[in-house]
Amino acid sequence: MPRRPDLARSIRLFRAFRSEQDDQQGYYTTLAADTAAQLRRYVDLRDRLVLDVGGGPGFFASEFRRHGARCVCVDVDAGELTGQGTPGGGLLGSALDLPLRTSSVDVCFSSNVLEHVPEPWRMAAEMVRVTRPGGLVFLAYTNWLSPWGGHETSPWHYLGGHRAARRYENTHGKAPKNRYGQSLYPVSVAQGLRWARSERRVDLVDAFPRYLPWWYRPMLHVPIVREFATWNLVLVLRKRP
Repeated sequence: MPRRPDLARSIRLFRAFRSEQDDQQGYYTTLAADTAAQLRRYVDLRDRLVLDVGGGPGFFASEFRRHGARCVCVDVDAGELTGQGTPGGGLLGSALDLPLRTSSVDVCFSSNVLEHVPEPWRMAAEMVRVTRPGGLVFLAYTNWLSPWGGHETSPWHYLGGHRAARRYENTHGKAPKNRYGQSLYPVSVAQGLRWARSERRVDLVDAFPRYLPWWYRPMLHVPIVREFATWNLVLVLRKRP
């Protein structure tokens, strides 16, 4: 069983995060290994069929396979699916209408994709649909009011998404990869918790700040403050029989 997340782990992840622009391979490899450890707290990955929604180049899928899973990625961008050279069991399709049968996978996983779709809770509902009864949904996303909610335009997103995008373009001479209202949308911690508790097909197993130490969990119970202090929320759900 992976050890309890502590402060040293958080520091290690934040250091890796700072190198994302210069060393994407190193950053995503580090994040994938950490995420697999989190996921294995709830499910044994051996021989499980795992769907990675928005998995792109397949960093997470590669790590899950290392732990014995059978893994397939779904991404709307064919270029992303070949980001590491060749598609590794990838399917081209939308997260809003997943190209899989109902109740067809053991684990449905997604990392930092929810904030990039115009109908986030439709995507979440699709993840539940394709998961078999008794299976697990692991959904992680960056909430808008976190320090990195604007992604590369942070922290100027606090002044508004469009204003942050204009500032980025003026500073860097190019538009940001993630455009507010086009490929980046505001989602909150409160919305995620509300959806998870109201979705009748699942039980909410756990909810926690993804990158922060275990003792930070009580922050999720503090409205408003949690939106700024969480950074990234993980929802773990078990589909009911």
